[in-house]
Amino acid sequence: MAVTTRLWYTAAAQQYIDGLPVGSGRLAAMILGGAEQERLALNHEWLWRGVNRNREPEANAHLLPGVRNLLLAGQFEAGTRAGDEAFGGGGGGSGRPSRVDAYQPAGDLCFALAHGPADNYQRELDLETAQVSVTYTADGNTFRREYIAHLEHDVLLVRLTAERPFDGRLWLQRQEDPQCFLWQEASPEALLMDGQFEAGIGFRVQVTVVNVDGTVRVEQGAWCLSAVKQALFAVDIGTSARADSPAAECTGRRVPAVPWEQLCRSHRRAYARLSKALQLEVEPVEGVGDPELPTDEWLAAARAGQPASQLPLLYFNLGRYLLISSTAHGDLPPNLQGKWNEDLAPPWDSDYHHDVNLQMNYWPAEPGNLAGAAEALFRHIERFVPHARKAAHDLYGCQGVWYPIQTDPWGRATPESFGWAVWTGAAAWLAQHMWWHYEYSGDVEFLRNRAYPFLKEVAAFYQTYLIEDDAGMLQAVPSQSPENRFVGGGDLPVTLGVSATMDILLITEVLEHAILAAELLKVDLRLRVYWREMLRKLPPLQVGREGQLQEWNEDFQEVEPGHRHYSHLYGLFPGDQLDPERTPDLWQAARVSLERRLAHEGGHTGWSRAWTACLFARLGDAEAAWDHLLHLILDFATDSLLDLHPPRIFQIEGNFGGTAAVLEMLLQSYRGELHFLPALPYAWPAGRCTGLRARGGYAVDLSWVGGRLRRAEIRAAHDGECTILHATGQVQILEAQGRPVPTSTHGHRLRFPVRAGRAYAVRPLTTD
Repeated sequence: MAVTTRLWYTAAAQQYIDGLPVGSGRLAAMILGGAEQERLALNHEWLWRGVNRNREPEANAHLLPGVRNLLLAGQFEAGTRAGDEAFGGGGGGSGRPSRVDAYQPAGDLCFALAHGPADNYQRELDLETAQVSVTYTADGNTFRREYIAHLEHDVLLVRLTAERPFDGRLWLQRQEDPQCFLWQEASPEALLMDGQFEAGIGFRVQVTVVNVDGTVRVEQGAWCLSAVKQALFAVDIGTSARADSPAAECTGRRVPAVPWEQLCRSHRRAYARLSKALQLEVEPVEGVGDPELPTDEWLAAARAGQPASQLPLLYFNLGRYLLISSTAHGDLPPNLQGKWNEDLAPPWDSDYHHDVNLQMNYWPAEPGNLAGAAEALFRHIERFVPHARKAAHDLYGCQGVWYPIQTDPWGRATPESFGWAVWTGAAAWLAQHMWWHYEYSGDVEFLRNRAYPFLKEVAAFYQTYLIEDDAGMLQAVPSQSPENRFVGGGDLPVTLGVSATMDILLITEVLEHAILAAELLKVDLRLRVYWREMLRKLPPLQVGREGQLQEWNEDFQEVEPGHRHYSHLYGLFPGDQLDPERTPDLWQAARVSLERRLAHEGGHTGWSRAWTACLFARLGDAEAAWDHLLHLILDFATDSLLDLHPPRIFQIEGNFGGTAAVLEMLLQSYRGELHFLPALPYAWPAGRCTGLRARGGYAVDLSWVGGRLRRAEIRAAHDGECTILHATGQVQILEAQGRPVPTSTHGHRLRFPVRAGRAYAVRPLTTD
């Protein structure tokens, strides 16, 4: 299976986005692999400029009634402009600068070894070991470079070896930045590069010698290596973003002077504890093999029409690797580029977008058995709460919390993207991930101490934000469907209106989850009654004249029918309010909406195409989901399979969305009901997956042959009743000792009791 667990190439990367990433969560590096001159582009998760880390929102709540009056009167162009002027902040077309800080590169570690032209070149990212290597021969000497982001020691390690001693030069650099003062120092033991952003934070890049078989001397601020046969260096980075100084953060970690193989073993053990929690193997459809080609050549062959049924498995494995590498020791969640950025002014500041992008990063975390990765997201959410309360009050005169659509890590809830920023749904969407963590784990203490308090904060906002119309319905005004607009709303990027479908879905979801949580915790009886009354008064979702799920409260004509966002399909995925049995008409209308989007060339960014694959998997349309997953890879990936936003901008959420699509094909567990292989593609007729996670606190292993379930094993974390969909008369349930388990049937649902800590085998009654 090496073809699906490594990326490899016969030439160095010619541009950053074709490099190979390593990361510990806190630190990250992109390795380009040049033979003549190597460059490691370095990052630290907290290295944002920090110039605007104390910004405040404007106190404009008094303007809300006027904006509402315009929108309720159907004056959408005037209402949109008034809403943006009142609550849209800076950036965009406001004429005021955005105050979102940009995520910054720390600099580069470079080295050049003294040798002639390289032959037999190969660079590789091994997804089994989380290690990058570069090998080649030059002047009859074989060189090998190895790179790991050590997941036990939380440092970057660089090892250089050769069959015969070599010379070389190694140095630190950072691109010219008028707003960053740099100071460098070199000694035979360490290279230091200190930086200070004007009116912002400071940082340090530090390279230390762990072990060198040869001579290291300092010359013009660089290391000169002489007669070296092997050398091991440690790279660390510190910032002043938190309490410690940059120097203190760097000196707090030491790499022990032990053999390289011992360091590799401890790194692999730490990585395996995360990566091996879930393993997927598939056998491609008979007669269709995938080539043992370098990854870029494999991609080119697939783009030319050759079969590539194993390519999505490589993409899936890379997605899990990227999530681990973005979060293992991370205090912050992955941003638009994970933790990898080389630009001083990256697109969209390489920031946090709260209207799909950050959330998509976490779609594969819970079902993909990487729940620990979500801790950084929860810290991000909780970091904002104090200021988000102030923003809710200052901007909208409301209780609870308001989160921005676009932001950075400082926990400041301010609108900074004029034309897009007037939206109240960010906090509700983030709350979904806290509820998911409870659903998948059954962790009542997490629900009590973290998830439910946040759900209450979000619900409190809507308790004071929604207004009752003449018919007694609760309306969200202003409201938008990120990031879309309709005809008659003017020429601003997003049209404001009344009770867009996505807002109603988000409000419904957060209230339902708050009620369920309060019931489980046996608290807040009066609030539960109040929230149920709010739910009763929310406007219903509607089907439009084309049979589509309406995106807004009226059947408006879209300015851009092929828009990249599927905001109004939130209830289909990642939400669960649309269901083929409970809401069949809306379920079908959602499919019509999806198909209409695609008919107008929707899904035209990497992350949008990933969402498309997830939506079709949720619909149970295996071949459509597979087709869009392939197009995600073939149309929106670099040679190193990193996700792209047109024209060729690296954005990591497509990688995570594609990973989630594979998980959706294999197992769905909405409302705690298990559905095995709901969208298994024809290209994967046989395979097995161990370590899947399901809502209800279940661990699930699956194997299949001929496109049908062969065996499943369910391990329960809690006592309860397990439900399997489409299983009546199809399977038998056995305890570990082989004894049948009593079951009951309810239509196509098969139910049986489970005990915590026990395993249950699910076997088909027939094997034809």
